[in-house]
Amino acid sequence: MPAYARFIFLGSVNACLAVALGAFGKHALMPLLSEAAMETWRTGAYYHLLHGMGLVLAGLVAERAPHPRRAVWAGWLLLAGTVIFSGSLYAIALTAMGILGAITPIGGLCFLAGWLLLAWSARPVRS
Repeated sequence: MPAYARFIFLGSVNACLAVALGAFGKHALMPLLSEAAMETWRTGAYYHLLHGMGLVLAGLVAERAPHPRRAVWAGWLLLAGTVIFSGSLYAIALTAMGILGAITPIGGLCFLAGWLLLAWSARPVRS
């Protein structure tokens, strides 16, 4: 499977998973979790969905950009950010282990690096 198709696939699956986890939080977890924990869960689901769409975008850019390898790296960074950032927020909401918040910024840095690399991948090639 070409890299661009892989990220369109992974992004679509991640967006679907984010919607499912958001609904699970609203309908199954709301009676069980505190309002603060629910807000943490919602933040994880929101960034999960947003970066799922970012993965789709990385796939589209990788297919057409002057620097497709940069877009591929951007996609991997966005995926890593999703796992680390949203994953840590889901874990914090479910376990109340605030110490897991120490890894959340690593996911945020992956997001930032991924978006910047995606922008750089679309930069025109110099003649």
